[in-house]
Amino acid sequence: MAEISNNKTIAKNTLLLYGRMLITILFGLYTSRVVLQSLGFNDYGIYNLVGGIVSMLAFLNVGMTGASQRYISYALGKGDLDSLKNVFCTSVLTHNTIAILAILLFESIGLWFVNFKLVIDPDRLFAANWVFQCSILTFALSVISVPYTACVVAHERMGQFAYISVLETLLKLFVAFGIMYSRWDKLILYATLLMLIQVLVRIIYVVYCKYSFTECKCKFKFDKALYKEMFAFAGWGCVGNMGFSLKDQCSNIILNLFFGTLVNAARGVAVQVNSIISGFAMNFTMAMNPQITKQYAAGNIERSQSLTYTGSKYAFYLLSMICIPFLINEHYVLRLWLGDVPLYTDIFVYITLIASCVYAFTHTISTAIIATGHVKWFQSILAIILLLDVPFAYVILLLGGEPYMALLPCIFTNFLSLVFRIYLIKHYIPSYSIGKYLVNIVVRSLIVVVLAYSVSYYIGTFFKENFINVVLTSGISVMVLMLFIYIFGLDRKERDTINEKIIKR
Repeated sequence: MAEISNNKTIAKNTLLLYGRMLITILFGLYTSRVVLQSLGFNDYGIYNLVGGIVSMLAFLNVGMTGASQRYISYALGKGDLDSLKNVFCTSVLTHNTIAILAILLFESIGLWFVNFKLVIDPDRLFAANWVFQCSILTFALSVISVPYTACVVAHERMGQFAYISVLETLLKLFVAFGIMYSRWDKLILYATLLMLIQVLVRIIYVVYCKYSFTECKCKFKFDKALYKEMFAFAGWGCVGNMGFSLKDQCSNIILNLFFGTLVNAARGVAVQVNSIISGFAMNFTMAMNPQITKQYAAGNIERSQSLTYTGSKYAFYLLSMICIPFLINEHYVLRLWLGDVPLYTDIFVYITLIASCVYAFTHTISTAIIATGHVKWFQSILAIILLLDVPFAYVILLLGGEPYMALLPCIFTNFLSLVFRIYLIKHYIPSYSIGKYLVNIVVRSLIVVVLAYSVSYYIGTFFKENFINVVLTSGISVMVLMLFIYIFGLDRKERDTINEKIIKR
């Protein structure tokens, strides 16, 4: 009964997160079009480049988020309220420390880099510095509020998480309209208003958690041993996530040094498209991750393992279900969305989405590794693997490669990081099977999606580019993929379960 209840919770939370995702996509796509047209390619590239400098240290925030969610979920799984309060208070103190250190780093080395190293039009240098300061404040606020968002996720209150995200999306739409008709400097106004939105969102999270969760009402208490443990755990998490952050932002800087801000604008569009589409897989795994950790903490290793396998496969399928229709209609959709599209955007988007599909396999298996508490070697080697992107990209461009070629190494490093995760989880939890994971999940799923994409692409060649045909080919491609998944992508038990539900209804 407990397993059925947990499955229902995962299903309910997944649906809530997908509802949130659909709304944010509909408004987010239009918002991006308005912002790009209002700012222009050059200012849009500046915003992505300078804001990306701050995002380079996002690995600090992500690492601390992983630590907070793991310890809070673990305490919830064990049912220890005193430990839960202790974890939350320690997490708040840790994040405040990180925020102060980050501000000092940004206002010294970061400020120097923006003003003396980046290739920015001198007439836009003041605006670039304004964007930088707004990004710093936004980052500090996001770090401080991590313990509260971690509580929302660990308690599986995905409804509240979805509502707040929708509110944030609507506010960003209002900002887009605001800069469209403003006579002030549009880049400066855009950065300022986005910062104020983040201030409001963070306040909402804090107030909600204070009124909803007992551990968030606790008085300040300093546990030196736990502080050191969490800081060490988060520190290794930061090392691993540094690979993600630095490889993206260093690639962005390398593109800027070779080709200027116009190529940064194209990459900014690709990153935004990828963020929106990959969110479909992230929503599913976000609903599953707390259960993977809780089941492990409760000693239900088999259940935790089952969720890891299932989540990895379904996350890949769900992301592919969005990527395939988009990729076969990419040329038309990008121009319908943006109007004027920066050069190289199409190929940037294509490569980025393929890399994300490979990475989708890793979400739940990373959660399973983190649940064990053994993160030192996991995060260290992972960072090294992911950072291989940077020297490869630089050498490719130095030898005269086209801008899009700098993104190709990402596909290889994402696959290499997947293999490393599979090996490591087997080392920490022997009941996991490397062969089963590689053959039954990774290879099998890749074959299914490649076949479905090939058939869908072939069918799409018979249709001309217009809105009606995009809808038709998208629907056909989804049905083709679902058919291939049902026939080749599921095992007998999963097909029997689907058949029973269909018959029952």
